[in-house]
Amino acid sequence: MVIFMISYSIYQLGIMAAIISFLGFLLENVWLAFTKGYIDNRNMTMPFLFGYGMAVISIYAVFGTPQNMVLAGKLPVKEHSELIYFIAVFFAVSIGEIVLGYAVEKLCGFEYWNYSRLPLHVTKYTSVFTSLGFAAIISLFMRYAFCPIMDIIGWINPAVGKAAAFLLTAVMFTDFVVSFYRMHKNRSLNERWRISISDDDHRIVKTTI
Repeated sequence: MVIFMISYSIYQLGIMAAIISFLGFLLENVWLAFTKGYIDNRNMTMPFLFGYGMAVISIYAVFGTPQNMVLAGKLPVKEHSELIYFIAVFFAVSIGEIVLGYAVEKLCGFEYWNYSRLPLHVTKYTSVFTSLGFAAIISLFMRYAFCPIMDIIGWINPAVGKAAAFLLTAVMFTDFVVSFYRMHKNRSLNERWRISISDDDHRIVKTTI
């Protein structure tokens, strides 16, 4: 039986999931800004990418943190734990991207993204370089930021923390469901606004509602 590595309360993890989801929203827009010269809503209405939050919390539940790693949720890793953690996250990200990409394509009828132009891509939905990048970011976050942030969350009054976790999770989950419903219905990305930052035209462009 797999024993999941969870040392925090559900409400603490809920708040952390919201923080990670917001950081995922920022990360993707920073990438867009540098590579394509604009930022957008990343298919959501609220500034949270719920998948990021759930993915990182799941990684914590199964693997713990780099400095306190367990393999398959139950086997402590004593030597080379940070390297093994990085490798495990690399494969988790790769598999997760492939599953999500093809699931959205099947359900919504369009390509969610396409890495075919990149060298060493594995299917169109993941590549060695992107998975290495995500694995590095997640591993560094889990090594240096996860526990300190969780300690700060632990200072929150339990009643306030539970209310905040419930509200944030409800907002993110509702936005996630509604946004994917729109993508399924329209058979296209749920782009609701885009701001160009590559030139002097910084207009907010509204698209399909």
